[in-house]
Amino acid sequence: MERLQKAMAEAGVASRRASEKLILQGKVAVNGITVTELGTKVGVHDEIVVNGVPIHHEQHVYYLLNKPRGVISSAHDDKGRRTVVDIIHDAEIDERIYPVGRLDYDTTGILLLTNDGTLANKLMHPKYEVEKTYVAKVEGIVKNDELKQLRLGVVIDGRKTKPAKSKLLNDDRSKKTSIVQLTIHEGRNHQVKNMFKSVGHPVIKLHRETYGPLNLYGLQPGEFRALKPEEVQLLKK
Repeated sequence: MERLQKAMAEAGVASRRASEKLILQGKVAVNGITVTELGTKVGVHDEIVVNGVPIHHEQHVYYLLNKPRGVISSAHDDKGRRTVVDIIHDAEIDERIYPVGRLDYDTTGILLLTNDGTLANKLMHPKYEVEKTYVAKVEGIVKNDELKQLRLGVVIDGRKTKPAKSKLLNDDRSKKTSIVQLTIHEGRNHQVKNMFKSVGHPVIKLHRETYGPLNLYGLQPGEFRALKPEEVQLLKK
């Protein structure tokens, strides 16, 4: 048994908070009876109807994608651009899924897609501090004191970033570029690009290598695979 609003969120009706509002507004019925109390619990065999439309309990699925450049990290795009969900659906996998977090249009690398709303919300919540490792090609030769700044935190839009891990992997003095590995556990909009910009090194290319315990071993850009049960358990831990 689980709370009604949680079941609604997991079925993709709305976020848990928005689902609570629907319940309080009397727009949700369980087994033919309108429910207006947030403490109501339901099981897999209960019929849940929202605004007259039944919702379906879905089996949770989890996919790991090596996102290529020029693809939107969204389930849909108003401009008709190709999305990460399109890549999965092109392989004749029709489950309703959505990406956990976002990678920019021009950023490549590891991205998780699922229909498990509870896990997705926890992975994105700052308090769980899920580590994400990026490799960035940036303008200029990055110095040790700038790497230290990234580790200690930089101020972006009036807020200091949390402590991070940074490492210089390579530099090309003739082209005046550097390759830097950066590990963070926050998820602010354009955070990695803004962190490098704040220390004077705009990003040229950005790739996310790892997400929590997961990596891209064996996956070429545009390829994906289902997570193994043990990998799902690692994420939940």
